Amino acid sequence: MSQSGAPVLTVNGTGLRIAVVASRWHDQIMSALIDGARRALAAAGAEGFLIRVPGAFELPLGVKQALSYAGPEASGAVALGVVLRGGTPHFDYVCQAATAGLTEVALRTGKPVGFGLLTCDDEAQAVDRAGLAGSREDKGAEAVEAVLSFLQTNWRGQPL
Repeated sequence: MSQSGAPVLTVNGTGLRIAVVASRWHDQIMSALIDGARRALAAAGAEGFLIRVPGAFELPLGVKQALSYAGPEASGAVALGVVLRGGTPHFDYVCQAATAGLTEVALRTGKPVGFGLLTCDDEAQAVDRAGLAGSREDKGAEAVEAVLSFLQTNWRGQPL
């Protein structure tokens, strides 16, 4: 979700348990993303548990493992990470692999995976999305809200 045009989600997480899988790179930004996820889980009344992985590339396997080991107890997961563009194609490879991997995990497990991976040109952009004081966005909270909202979807639909 982006700041412009983002939906206002009202979520109830009572009885839900969400895995928050977070990379270890960029400590200040990651701490803020995790705090945002914690706040959103608490506000919704959901339980969360945190698992740390080395970096963004490891997020898909970390989410898969979290959902596998927690079994039916985990309703969904949130992946949090930061990748900053550098002077090599490494940025593109890591972002593409992490995105495709997280999508595959959601499809294979049938459980929602919130996308809280910041893919930014520089650290200032990441800080502005991390939910720190003065940040314009809180992507950690938004990723949790997206998962909880998905879990509340009425799959029978509604009359058109």
